Amino acid sequence: MKIGYFDCCSGAAGDMIVAACLDAGAPRDVLLEELAKLNLPKINLRIEKVKKNALAATTFVPEAPHEHHHRNLGIIREIIEAANYSPRVTVQAVTIFTALAEAEAKVHNTTIEQVHFHEVGAVDSIIDIVAACLALELLQVDKIYASPPVVGNGTVKCAHGIMPVPAPAAAELLRGIPITPTETQGELLTPTAAAILTTLAENFGPLPEMTIENIGYGAGQKNFPELPNVLRLIIGTARDLTDTTPTEVAVLEANIDDTAPEIIGFLTEQLRHAGALDVFCTPIFMKKNRPATLLSLICRPDETPKFENIIFRQSTTFGIRHHRCRRNILNRQTHTVTTTYGPVRVKQGFYQGHLITVSPEYEDCRHLALQNNLPLKDLIAAAQKAAEELT
Repeated sequence: MKIGYFDCCSGAAGDMIVAACLDAGAPRDVLLEELAKLNLPKINLRIEKVKKNALAATTFVPEAPHEHHHRNLGIIREIIEAANYSPRVTVQAVTIFTALAEAEAKVHNTTIEQVHFHEVGAVDSIIDIVAACLALELLQVDKIYASPPVVGNGTVKCAHGIMPVPAPAAAELLRGIPITPTETQGELLTPTAAAILTTLAENFGPLPEMTIENIGYGAGQKNFPELPNVLRLIIGTARDLTDTTPTEVAVLEANIDDTAPEIIGFLTEQLRHAGALDVFCTPIFMKKNRPATLLSLICRPDETPKFENIIFRQSTTFGIRHHRCRRNILNRQTHTVTTTYGPVRVKQGFYQGHLITVSPEYEDCRHLALQNNLPLKDLIAAAQKAAEELT
């Protein structure tokens, strides 16, 4: 499977995404032919090699005539659908614009039908979004990943006046997405790029395991003395995902030394009921050799606020540590197998296409062990054997 990883070390803009794809090998002539299918005013596309702080990169600059009218989501959808692109490109482009419309509608307290895209409805923004979807398809990239983007600092001048960075629409699109701080002033992540990346990327985290095949650098229009203003696209082949599936999780931890054991037990139950991926407690010793409990919780990154709220409300802790880490998960299947003593649900884990672990459901085995007056280990062994024979 071919994957693409956007390294957003200097943020990103729509034109930088397209430029990075071109620099990584997307065929320029084919891309231009496809873009010509859009029913838009005549536009000049300037594509050239430049240097950013001595680093060679490609620019993609749509030069469109100034327009006095604005397009809403319905008009943009009609333009994209009329071009008769592949279903994948059409759906992706429309989805990106819909995400932008929802973000704009929220920050301006209106509906997506009433949003008129002052910036993103302009010709160059339509070109950027459609070209990004086309270029990734031409590169035959199956899945997209990205690093936590740098967004910048200070303010930016928008159609509605001076706004804080990230711009309100970009901030809405970044809900639940990790970002990277920087001292660089100005807008580094545009709403258009935020919409493209948050729509197309599977997740935002470290570089996934892959065999690198191509690398492209898309240059931005600004120059920064401290770093090259480029977006890097790394394309490669991922290892067989029948092995494991990489995901990013959040780990929350709290040291608790002044809470009754009953409260700790109740807290862990509440966290599990709320959907935590895992909860566990470790006995520790804190200052003055006081025995205490280290509460650890694993959850999806976007659920961190929910679980912090439960821990703060249900315990006496004054602080919660949290960090993100990568987790590899075996591909799994769940079946119900028949044993001599009755049915048991089992979970099977596969690695490199082979069954390597079988985990019978404890409650099923416990029930049958009590019902048949047998040792629990005998029921577990019977379920494992039945699962192996099934495979």
